[in-house]
Amino acid sequence: MTDKAGERPMERDELERRRRRMMTEIDLEYAETARWTGRPTLSAAVRAALELVPRHRFVPEDMTEAAYVNHALPIGHGQTISQPYMVALMTDLLDLAPDHRVLEIGTGSAYQAAILSHLAAWVFSVETVPVLAEQARRRLDDLGCGNVTIRLGDGWQGWPEQAPFDRIIVTAAPETVPPALIAQLRPGGRMVLPIGPAGFPQSLCVYDKDLKDGLHRRDTLPVAFVPMVKPHRVSRDD
Repeated sequence: MTDKAGERPMERDELERRRRRMMTEIDLEYAETARWTGRPTLSAAVRAALELVPRHRFVPEDMTEAAYVNHALPIGHGQTISQPYMVALMTDLLDLAPDHRVLEIGTGSAYQAAILSHLAAWVFSVETVPVLAEQARRRLDDLGCGNVTIRLGDGWQGWPEQAPFDRIIVTAAPETVPPALIAQLRPGGRMVLPIGPAGFPQSLCVYDKDLKDGLHRRDTLPVAFVPMVKPHRVSRDD
């Protein structure tokens, strides 16, 4: 007998065991990196979101067994689903409130968007690869994430029609912060993103915009993200 997700009870038990192990590994990495990140422990709200979202639904079917391993996994088209610790940390650094409007650049598998959907009022996510955007829509629909909207478009341009945003998160690395994203961040808002060329050195950065539109940067950890690329041709689908 299988359940609605097509998983046998023993499979569910094993997935749950692996999910618990993933959470333990995230806690250990939080403790190890606290002196750089300023976050000694994972917030209760982000922990709850990570526990609610089934990560194995966001990886290719042949990688289900690796879904809860604490490292990034390929999802095709040169993109990855980020390491669980990194998803947790970037989400935590956003300091989300339930009424926030969030812009995500780089939908990818939609795992990050699903996490955000449990913590913010609205999530607007931009993806440049058509196949990934369509797969992401289906996954989020299946999981009932009705407060997430995906757009096929150029992440460098953000989503001006929905701006301003309380928070912005970028899941690929530009070498410099795209000016459009700075413009679309609300005064008093925060942006979390990796900055730097492909490979090292990249830095996970927190940018806070003050009430006079001044931008203040804080570097946390060295990271290695896929580069943020500009699409050659994009047909927008709102």
